[in-house]
Amino acid sequence: MNLRKALLLALAASSIGAGPAWACSSCGCTLNSDWASQGYAVSRGWRFDLRYDYFNQSDLRSGRDSVDVSSFEVPNEEEIQRTTINRNISLGFDYSPSRSWGITVLLPRYDRWHSTLAEDTTELSYSHSRGIGDARIVGRYQGFNPDAGFGVVFGLKLPTGATDIRFNAGPEQGERVDAGLQPGTGSTDALVGLYQFGNLNPEWGYFAQALLQQPLNSHDDFKPGTGINLNAGLRYNGWKVVSPQLQVNLRSERRESGDNADAENSGATLAYLSPGVNFRFNAHWDGYLYTQFPLYQRVNGLQLEPERFYSVGLQYRM
Repeated sequence: MNLRKALLLALAASSIGAGPAWACSSCGCTLNSDWASQGYAVSRGWRFDLRYDYFNQSDLRSGRDSVDVSSFEVPNEEEIQRTTINRNISLGFDYSPSRSWGITVLLPRYDRWHSTLAEDTTELSYSHSRGIGDARIVGRYQGFNPDAGFGVVFGLKLPTGATDIRFNAGPEQGERVDAGLQPGTGSTDALVGLYQFGNLNPEWGYFAQALLQQPLNSHDDFKPGTGINLNAGLRYNGWKVVSPQLQVNLRSERRESGDNADAENSGATLAYLSPGVNFRFNAHWDGYLYTQFPLYQRVNGLQLEPERFYSVGLQYRM
């Protein structure tokens, strides 16, 4: 699995509208860590979100199955990735001038350690990239009905992340890391989606959301694949301080394209179960803690997938 997919699935996250939904916005998570800042609230004003995500992509997969790395002959005619450890931080800014309109800006920072056995080599090559990823600016409108329970989102992913990270050790030292593992894609992507939220009864709430991410251009002969996220969740509101939640997160991504793309080993359909809990500390501060487990994974070619995602964050409302 390339980083872009794991970060889009960890949010993802990440998925509609706000900072938390985009925290993993590059390779695997669609976790929705906060309904309020993604349009699932109608209060006016500013909200800020700081989120940390950790996931270790160490499960080499082909199709729907895990692959034993030791089964490959070395050297091999194809690349055999070994592990990618991600420690990512995202900062989200959300502003609602009215109950109907809102805008979110997400600034991610990636810290990624990667190792791989390149084609026709017998030793591992390593890279360690740190820096800003691709920023996202997303607006939302939820003025279709009086309770503001239905809304649409629209925005852009901007090419602010680096695309020239190189291996720093091993046989590939000095060579550029695969485009799908760079902090940025180099492309500007359109983001379009919709969401619905509400209460089943005084104690239980729900949400559902869908998002399309469509790259509008290529960069350096590389274009990411079109991605679709589908998320749904329930939360229990019967306690004052703690709100348990359970989500199902789906993502489908088409193959990347271009001369510098690894089309054969890109694209996937993934499903995750995401239990978590939100904490209400006071009128201004919230916290959250989530984990994410794979329910279904189907990848094209050979790709690394994480077995768990972990997310923790703080939110402040003015």
